[in-house]
Amino acid sequence: MRESLKLKVGLFGDNIHALKKKFKWQNAILKRLSALIYAGNSRQVDTKALQESYDLIKENTGVLSNFRGNSAMTVFTMLSLINDRERQLTNSIKVYEMMKEKKFWPCDFLVLAAYQIATHTNEEKYAETIDRAKAFYDGMKEQHRFITGQNDYIIAAMLALSDTDIEQGLFRMEELYRFFKPEFKIGDSVKILSQILVLSGDCDKGRDIVLELSSKFRKSGMKMDKRYTLPLLGILSLLSENSDTLVDEVEKTYKILRTKKRLGSYSVSKQEMLIISSALVSFDRANDEKNKLLSTALSVVITNIIVAQQTAAVIASTSSS
Repeated sequence: MRESLKLKVGLFGDNIHALKKKFKWQNAILKRLSALIYAGNSRQVDTKALQESYDLIKENTGVLSNFRGNSAMTVFTMLSLINDRERQLTNSIKVYEMMKEKKFWPCDFLVLAAYQIATHTNEEKYAETIDRAKAFYDGMKEQHRFITGQNDYIIAAMLALSDTDIEQGLFRMEELYRFFKPEFKIGDSVKILSQILVLSGDCDKGRDIVLELSSKFRKSGMKMDKRYTLPLLGILSLLSENSDTLVDEVEKTYKILRTKKRLGSYSVSKQEMLIISSALVSFDRANDEKNKLLSTALSVVITNIIVAQQTAAVIASTSSS
């Protein structure tokens, strides 16, 4: 295993430990996401910066604001990694309100979409980028009305920030969806996988590598073609390393993480651990290639998947109660 990957794996374990007693009201999955975001940036958790960022959100939003909902820990984690936090939060809130005016539904996913737009473009381009995001979202909704929802806001924002042509991008997404659907079955995950490949700009190459990776992961006993893990095949397919190396690194990372405290099979599901392992490998390779788009896309996709997973768990828990 590469030393840089070993460092990230070690940092993730340390970061989990550092967050154990902090933010007790936050779901354990979101704490692991926070630890992952820090590890992906090769940094130890800064609990002081996290608390300051959370306090900043409380000072600038109301009690019922979605900035304090399930997305809160993700947002204040990302804020804690930068210097100009107040300006970033102010801009994110501004974009959020602008997106609501364009008929985006207020929710946790809209908070994260607004944060991405505020981070990756300047104020003069907010309106144009939001219009592009709405066009992408409406196009996806028209293609797949029953499996397109609020969780697609983040990807719509990322597509809007890219130089992807709207009409051509939607066409390629549908083409990839029809190609992958017979193989992987799970509609919403196939849709996300297709979106990732379109975002990368190299759909044809990625399409073939996804199938190759899926087959090799199955042979290794790690099925990545499930609901939450399938989109990670899209991320891994964008890396330049050969598929055997990637599968080997994910497998080794998975096994090491399982030996760490609070990361055993009773604490973390297999799907989530595969997400974390694949994410750490992808962060490591993306940083190595200095691929800003891939690194950013990875952060967004992982956040999207884990927040969706966490939200589903909360809904299930509430329903059973």
